[in-house]
Amino acid sequence: MPKPKGQKNGKNKAKHSKLIAQKNNKIKAEKELRKKRLKSIINKANDKKEL
Repeated sequence: MPKPKGQKNGKNKAKHSKLIAQKNNKIKAEKELRKKRLKSIINKANDKKEL
């Protein structure tokens, strides 16, 4: 029995790629947010040291 025309598992692969991209973007955003928070904490600590 021949395979149907078109991509095999095309929809599933597209969904999976989309979900993995969402996951990676979320992780990147969390890393950025963490960096910003740490920088603000460090800046506040340095300001207190100077005074």
